[in-house]
Amino acid sequence: QVQLVESGGGLVQAGGSLRVSCAASGGTFSNYAVGWFRQAPGKGRELVAAISGNGAMTKYADFVKGRFTISRDNAKNTVNLQMNSLKPEDTAVYFCNADLSLRTYYINRPGAYWGQGTQVTVSS
Repeated sequence: QVQLVESGGGLVQAGGSLRVSCAASGGTFSNYAVGWFRQAPGKGRELVAAISGNGAMTKYADFVKGRFTISRDNAKNTVNLQMNSLKPEDTAVYFCNADLSLRTYYINRPGAYWGQGTQVTVSS
C-alpha cells in the first residue's frame, strides 16, 4: 500500500508558475501510475494529468495541455506537476492519486490511493 503526501501549493498571480510535488512511501513506486486531480469549490474532482509507472506515458486534460507538465523520479519516489501560465480558473485543491493500473486514468477514474491535497490559488 502506498502513502502519498503533496507539497508545493500556494498563491500565485495569473500568468505565473507553481510546481506541486507528490512524495510516495510504501510499496514499489515504479509499479504505480500516478494522477493529479483537482477540486475547485463547489465542483467535482477532475483529472488534470497522469503518468505511467516508468514515466513513458502521460495524459493531460485538454484544459491544461501546453501549460502543465507531469514528471516523475522513481529514484526519489516523487511525481511533480509543473504548472505554467496559470489562470484564476486553475484555483483548486490539487490531489495526488496512485493506482497499479494506468488504465484508470484513461477512463478518467481515480485510482485507489489519495494524498491529502494541496491548495493552489491563482489571483487575477
